[in-house]
Formats: sequence, structure tokens, C-alpha cells
Amino acid sequence: MAMLIGRILKGVLKIRYLIIGGAVGGSAAVKKSYDEWKDKLDSLNVRGYFPSDESLDSYRESLIRMKDKVSDTVKDFKIDPRLANIWSSNVKDAQEWFDKRLDDAIKAVETSENDDTDLEALSPTVQAAVSEKQQKDRGKDKTTEALAESQQKIERLQKEVGALQEELMKVQLKYQKEMEKLEKENKEVRKQMMLKSITGGPKRKVKKSLIDMYSEVLDELTDYDVSYNAQDHLPRVVVVGDQSSGKTSVLEMIAQARIFPRGAGEMMTRAPVKVTLSEGPYHIAQFKDSAIEFDLTKEEDLAELRREIEIRMKNSVRDGRTVSFEVISLTVKGPGLQRMVLVDLPGIISTVTSEMHLDTREAIRQMSEQYMSNPNAIILCIQDGSVDAERSNVTDLVSQMDPQGKRTIFVLTKVDLAEKNLANPDRINKILSGKLFPMKALGYFAVVTGRGNTEDTIENIKDYEEEFFRSSKIFKNFRINASQVTTRNLSLAVSERFWKMVRDTVEQQADSFKAQRFNLETEWKNNFPRLRELDRDELFEKARNEILDEIVSVSLVSAKEWEEALMRKLWDRVATYVFETIYLPAAQTSTIGTFNTTIDIRLRQWAEQQLATRSVEVGWDVLQEQFQKFIEESKKSKDHDSIFDNLKSAVAQEATKRHNWEEKASHALRVIQVNALEDRSISDKSHWDSAVKFLEDCVKDKIQASKEKLDQMTGPGLKDRWLRWQYLSEDQLLRRAVVTELEKVLNSDKAHPPTLTYEELTACRKNLQQQGINVDSEFIRDTWHPLYRNHFLQRSLLRANDCKRGFYLYHQGLETEVDCSDVILFWRIQQMLRTTAKALRQQIVNREGRRLEKEVKEVLDEFSQDREQKETLLTGRRVTLAEELKRVRHIQEKLEEFIQSLNEEKSHL
Repeated sequence: MAMLIGRILKGVLKIRYLIIGGAVGGSAAVKKSYDEWKDKLDSLNVRGYFPSDESLDSYRESLIRMKDKVSDTVKDFKIDPRLANIWSSNVKDAQEWFDKRLDDAIKAVETSENDDTDLEALSPTVQAAVSEKQQKDRGKDKTTEALAESQQKIERLQKEVGALQEELMKVQLKYQKEMEKLEKENKEVRKQMMLKSITGGPKRKVKKSLIDMYSEVLDELTDYDVSYNAQDHLPRVVVVGDQSSGKTSVLEMIAQARIFPRGAGEMMTRAPVKVTLSEGPYHIAQFKDSAIEFDLTKEEDLAELRREIEIRMKNSVRDGRTVSFEVISLTVKGPGLQRMVLVDLPGIISTVTSEMHLDTREAIRQMSEQYMSNPNAIILCIQDGSVDAERSNVTDLVSQMDPQGKRTIFVLTKVDLAEKNLANPDRINKILSGKLFPMKALGYFAVVTGRGNTEDTIENIKDYEEEFFRSSKIFKNFRINASQVTTRNLSLAVSERFWKMVRDTVEQQADSFKAQRFNLETEWKNNFPRLRELDRDELFEKARNEILDEIVSVSLVSAKEWEEALMRKLWDRVATYVFETIYLPAAQTSTIGTFNTTIDIRLRQWAEQQLATRSVEVGWDVLQEQFQKFIEESKKSKDHDSIFDNLKSAVAQEATKRHNWEEKASHALRVIQVNALEDRSISDKSHWDSAVKFLEDCVKDKIQASKEKLDQMTGPGLKDRWLRWQYLSEDQLLRRAVVTELEKVLNSDKAHPPTLTYEELTACRKNLQQQGINVDSEFIRDTWHPLYRNHFLQRSLLRANDCKRGFYLYHQGLETEVDCSDVILFWRIQQMLRTTAKALRQQIVNREGRRLEKEVKEVLDEFSQDREQKETLLTGRRVTLAEELKRVRHIQEKLEEFIQSLNEEKSHL
């Protein structure tokens, strides 16, 4: 309809220009002939008063060409059958009138040629008189009549054209109203049909709509290739424009809901928002990663949706930046919505304010170029009509990305403000005809998306938009095509173009992924022929099962193994304290009573202050070691997969770091340990022998450590020096000399106390001086301590050996020459170790093992949700290749499913 009106107006304007040109041209020719005739009256030559044959022929030919031109214009003008009556009653009469006038003019010229012969027969005097009178009257009358008649016809034709225009406008408005009425009825009918398909009949799987399937394909491709440069070349509508140009408002009008947050002059769109529009019985919105639906007919749901979008945008911006490349995916369904996928991008800015990151302008430009560089993207270029065209940034960018305009649709917003503010309204006509901006486009549209009131509903805005274009003088005077205005027509045009590009490109993408899948499968067969194609998630699940099996195996450890491991670890932890702080100081006392008193005091302090805490640490270390033991043993299996090693180690480390032993466990241990250390009664010979052996083993370990330290101080022996070519240092030579002198002191007194007297130090130093060796007292003391320690331990080992046969005398309470207090001390410690190990084992089996298993599961759950963690712990070409294979297969299946549905529903597109 809009195109029809435009063609009629174009034809009428051509006719008007021909009329004016003909009238003016004819009057000028007549006037020129008259002036020539008047100037030549003096010659009395009648022929000189008429135009020449050449002038008449030229004039006749011009009139004939004018007639043919008007006829061709009317003949080529195509009229809709519905407007035939209007055309025949107005335009046809004008054509006949032009034909008659032009025919008269041609006949007049031909008559003038014939009359010229008759005048030659008259006398020159009569010819002159007659010609003067006739030509004078005829010239004046014809000129005046021609001008007046032309002016009247022009005015009449203008009135008729105006009436025709008004009539056509009425027809258009009536047609528009009928279409809107039918659309509303169609929406209601489709809504009822969709509701019936959902609620009525047997339960069945609801088939996804084409646009939903297409949106899923886009999501898959975006996840597969975030850079958007390789395979993600399927169509989508990219909405770009300067900041505050009305991009978001246009999108809202297409979605028929005010779903986006707004800010007064503040940048609100901080991340790409992908909106998938589809038809449905209810007007609702839903995020891709959420099951919550927002009812777009309720203002409270709309407000909540706007808040959620704003929160997601702010959360997507990190590291102090202003905009983010992270896509927010949203689905909007409703009756009558055009099916398409749109991406709203942040507005292009000219200046970076102090509140923005320094790279904001370049980031927005890069983002826009990235989306527009897709050769199949439809660019919806939004231009603010209320501002000077020279201030536009987006048009230059769009013309660079699509120089031929083959996928660009230009949208002029806020044209209501433009009509009020522009001093030269002709600029709007130039914009919508593509003559003002240095860019090309498939189509040009003018829309009104609001009145500046944030409380207006979409229906209010649509009514205001229709009323504006109905009464706008600019769009009426410039004869703008009706299909170029309103967001409804824009939505239809964009949807039509969108689905055309979808049909043209989706099969190419499917073929591309098919070829890529073949290449990846070939690489897998050649590199991993005997392995399953497990992606990172599947590998993680397999590793999870193995880790859980290994932590469960911890509970299968026997009680004996637990207690032996705990006793060894506990003794290793406390052995130094027992020897250095308890045993050695007590052994230096002079009597048995003093020895036992010192032992009792120090054991009590030890048990009450730190022993329980140390025991808990030992229990936790043993539990961790057992867990690690099973992990390490699994590596020796023939089915071991080394790809899991990093993950298992990280899980074990994180779980053990989180695990804390229950506090009440240390309190229970303290009571048990105090009681065990206070018991001095050895009731069984086996216990006595066990204590003697424990003492001997411990002393032997200390003797070995002491001997190694002495050897380190005095250097290698003669055998090592000869066989291994080792030499003594100067310090080692001095130590050897000092050791020789100190051994004399110990040999002279087997029960020598742990310290040297002043006299002994002086004697030792003088003896060395006689040998030419000068050392100070401190050097001698440093050498004495390890030497005496070794001497003491050797004596302790001898006493332990002598006490092997002393149980009977001990049990009878008889005094002996051999002091076995050492054996009793180590029996008490050994009993404490056994009791503690048993208690820790019970705590591990009953509580701590299960708590560790729970923490391992929690760590695995957290790791399973952390994509970066899995990518760090599960690495290698095997993983990445399986990942790519799975994703390519999945996308290929999605594309093929979509193509099948597209072919089935071609009739709906």
C-alpha cells in the first residue's frame, strides 16, 4: 500500500512538471513570434510577420515529443486494482485534457503553415493591413488565454492531486486498522491453540520452537568459540548505536515489554544482551541459566527482571573495567512476537569520563566490530533523529564493517523530537532516502519509541507512535513510504531478513562442523587408538569414583595396622622430648628416689600441657598418610591412568588442609595419657621384656645418631681415608686430640657427671698445650657434650641388657645391684603410646575417617563446579581433543536437528 502511494505521487508530480513546462514554453514561443512580427512591420513583407518553416517544424516536433512523454508516463504507471476507480476519476481526465491541448497546439501550427499560402495571393497593402490587425489581436488574445487557461488547469490539477492524496491516506489508515484488528484476533486464536496444546490431550513432549532451537545453536557456538571469529557465523541481529540513541527502546518495542534498566544519562548497557524472541501463549521472560519466569504483564515482575539484568551486568564487569564481553542470554516469549535473535550492545561513546575505565571507548568499539564482523550478522544501526547528524559515531563504524550495506538496516529514532527541533525538515527526508549519511543500507526506517515518560507502557507508546505518523506534516509533505515507519514495520522487515539469512547459512555451518568432526576423529584414532573419548567432565567423574574408592579403603585398614602406624609416628614425634627433657636430666641425679621424683613431675607436666595436642597431630598425620598411601598404591596398578595424578593430589591436599580433629578428642586423650603415665606396675614378664626391648631399641637409635655426630666432628677413620681418599681438616685434627684427652677423663670415672669441672678443663687444656695444640675451654666443652652423651647411652644400654633377667626380683620387690628404673620409665611411656594409639585409632574409625571422606566429597563437588580448576588439573592434548570432539558432535547434531525442523516448517517462514 505504501509503495503504491509513493508511485502514484511520483507519476502525478511528473505530469505537473510537464504541464508547467508546456504552458511556459508555449507562451514564450508565442511572445517571441509576436515580437519578431512587430519589429518587421516596416518591410511590408507579409512573410516576415510569421515564423519560418524551420521554427514551426521545431515547435511542432517539441509538442509531439511532449505528448508522447506524457502518454508513456501514464501508460507505465501501475495502479493497484483496488484503487482503479479513484485513478480513473481523477488522473484519466487530466490525461485527456493534456492530449486535447497538445493536439490543438499541433493543429494550430499546421494551420499557420496552410494560411501562409493564402495570404500570398493578396495585395501587399491588404496583406499588411490584415496581417497587422489579425496578428496583433490573435497574439495578445492567445497568449493571455493560454496563460490563464494553463494556470486554471494547474490549480485544478493540484486540488485533484491533493484530494487523491487525502483519499489514499484514508484508504491506508483504514487498511492499517483492519490489519491491526486481524492481528489481535490472530494472536488470541494462536494463544488459545497453544494453551490447548499444552493443557489438553495426553501428556507428550513439547517440541521446541524454531527460534528456541536456533538460540540454543547460537549459545553452543558462543561457548565453543568465544572470540566469535571461527565458526560462529550464523545470523543474528546486532543492535548498535551511539549512547542514548534509543537502541534499548527499539529492542523493547520489538519485544513488546520494557525489560531493560534505565539511567538518566548514565551508561546502563555494560555487556552484550542476547534476546531470543519467540511466540508463546504467555508474555514471559527467562534467563538461559535459570528456571525462574518473569510475567511481563505484571509491573512487579518487570521491575524484578530489570533489577536482575542490571545485577548480572555489574557482576560480569571485573578488574575495575566498565564493560564486559560476557553475554547475558534472555528468552522472551509472547503472542505475536516476531521470531528472531537480537544482541543489544553497549552504546558507542565519544568521551571517556572519570567514572569509566580508560579503555572503555576502545572496548566498546572492539566489541561492536567483533559482532558486526560476522558476515551473516544483520546490523540494526540506530541513529538519534533529535541530534545533529554530524555528531553520529555509529554510521562511520557501520559503513566500515558493511560498506555495501547488504546486511544493514538503518533506524532513525526520536523523529517526533526531530520534527519539533529541526530548522530544516528536509534533512529527515534525506536521511530516510539514504542521501545524508555516508553509508548504504537495505532499508531505512523511522520510529518513535517513547514520549520521555518512563511510566508509559508499550501500548501507550505504540498508540502515540501511530498517532504521530498519522498527523506528521514532515512525513506527509515528503511523501515517505508508509512501510518505512513504525516499529511494527521495522520488526517485520528485520524478521524477514533474519530468516532469509538463516536459511542461506545454516547448512554451510553444518557442513563445516561435519568436516571438522572428521578431522578430529582421525587425529584421535591415530594418537589414542585404545582409549575412550572422555572429555574433561567425564574424566573428572572417573577420577572422583577412584578417589572415593581410595578414601573408603582407609576404613578397611586393620586395627593392628592403625595402632602400629600411630605408635611409630607418635614415638618419632615425642622421642626427642622424652630423652632431652625427661630421661637425660633425671638420669643425672645421684639417687633412685630423686630419679623417680624427677620423672614423675616431668611426665605429669608433659601429659597435661602438650602431649594430647601432639597426639592429635600425630593421628591426623597418620590418617593423611594412609589416604596418600592408597593413592600412591593405585599408581602401581596396571590400570593406572597418569592423567588423574594432579587431580588426586590436589583433592587430597585440599581435604586434609580443611580437616580439623574434634576438640573434645584431645580432652579425652589427656585423661587417658595421665592415667597411663602414672602406672608403674609391670605385672607380666612379657611386658617387662617388651619394655626392655623398647629401651634398647630407643637407646641404640640415639647411640647411632650420637656416633654419627662424633664422626662428623672428628672426621673419617683410617680405613675411609685410605680407601676413599678422604682427608682430615684442621678442625677435625683438633677434635681428635681433644677427644683423646676427654676419653681419659671418662675412663677414670665411669659415673662421671654430665659437666666438666674447672680443674678437668685446665688439665685437659695443659695436656694439649704440651702436644703443641692450643684450644680454648669452649672448644673443649663443645667436644665433651656428644662424647659424654655417647658414653651415657652406652652405659644405659648395658643396664638395659642387665635388666632382662631382673623381672623376678622386681616383681618380688627385692633390691638388686642393677638399677632398672630406666626400664620402668620406658614401660610407662610404652603403655602411654599403646593407649594413645588405640584411642586415636577408635577416633579415626568412628569419626575422623568419615569426616575426612565427607570433606573429600565436598572438595570434589567444588572442583566439579570450578571449570578453571578442572582445566588446571586435567590437562593434555588427549583432554582437549576429546573436549573438541564432544562439542563439535553436539553442535553438529544441533545444527542438523535445526535444519530438519527448518525444512518441516518452511511454510511458516
